[in-house]
Amino acid sequence: MENFKIHYHPPDALDYINLRIEAGMSGKSLEGAKVGLKNSLFAVTIYEESELAAMGRIIGDGGTFYQIVDIAVKPAFQGRGLGKQLMKEIMKYLDEHTYEGSYVSLIADEPANKLYEQFGFAYTFPKSHGMYRKY
Repeated sequence: MENFKIHYHPPDALDYINLRIEAGMSGKSLEGAKVGLKNSLFAVTIYEESELAAMGRIIGDGGTFYQIVDIAVKPAFQGRGLGKQLMKEIMKYLDEHTYEGSYVSLIADEPANKLYEQFGFAYTFPKSHGMYRKY
């Protein structure tokens, strides 16, 4: 993690959108990104100098339901443990801010599912099925 700095705030909306696209995730509107980032329960960003290298955040109601979203690492920085560092920071937050019975969820794309398994996440299938609707 040398040369990297960890911050606990969301990135600039345009940097967020660009990171998602570079990491192979869907793009978001600038307006939506500004609102969404502002409403994060927790955000962690990793920078190399002034360049956003990785980020992750938690959304939810702050009491009963939490969802881990936007775990993204720029391809140029992949394979250096940044995804694992993001998850360590997120898990620390969750350990300190959840309650008995709180439910933490995420959607895992392959091969990131192997990372999440290291932090105790299990598949809901076949008991339940993740579903989504996109606009």
